[in-house]
Amino acid sequence: MSRNLPQSEILSLGKDVKIAIVTAEWNGRITDELERGARERLLASGVSDENIRTLKVPGAVELTFGAALAIERLHPDAVIVFGAVVRGDTPHFDYVCMSATQGVTSLNERGDVPVIFGVLTIDTEEQALERIGGRCGHKGVEAADTALRMIAFKRNLIAE
Repeated sequence: MSRNLPQSEILSLGKDVKIAIVTAEWNGRITDELERGARERLLASGVSDENIRTLKVPGAVELTFGAALAIERLHPDAVIVFGAVVRGDTPHFDYVCMSATQGVTSLNERGDVPVIFGVLTIDTEEQALERIGGRCGHKGVEAADTALRMIAFKRNLIAE
C-alpha cells in the first residue's frame, strides 16, 4: 500500500532527526549557498541544530566517500550531498558527473540511509545562480525537503 506523505507528517519528525550534509568545496560560492538553504529549511522543519552535521570534501568526486563515512560514523537518518560541476572544454565534466551520480546511486542501493543527490550539473555559473534562489527555485531547500520526505517514508514503511 502506498500513499503520499502529508507535510504535517514530515514536520512532525521532530528534533530527533539526524542529518549529515556533505558539501564539496569546489565551486564553494554555489555549494555553500546550497548548504545554507538546506540548513535553514531543516531548522524551520524542526530539526535541531545539533543534529545537523556539516562535512566538507574537496570536490564532487569525493562526495561518495564523505557520505559513506558519514553513514558509518555518524549514523544519520539521511545524508545530503552538495556539489556543483560546471561544464568546461574537456570531458572532465562527464567523468566527474558520472562518478558522483554512480557513487550516490551505489550508496542508496547498499544501505538503509537515504543519500540525497544535490549536485548541480550545469553549463554556466548563471545556471547555478538560477538554482540557488533564482527562477528555478532553490535546490538546497528541495534537497532538505527530499531528505525529510525519505526519512518519513522509511519510518512509515517500517511501522507497517
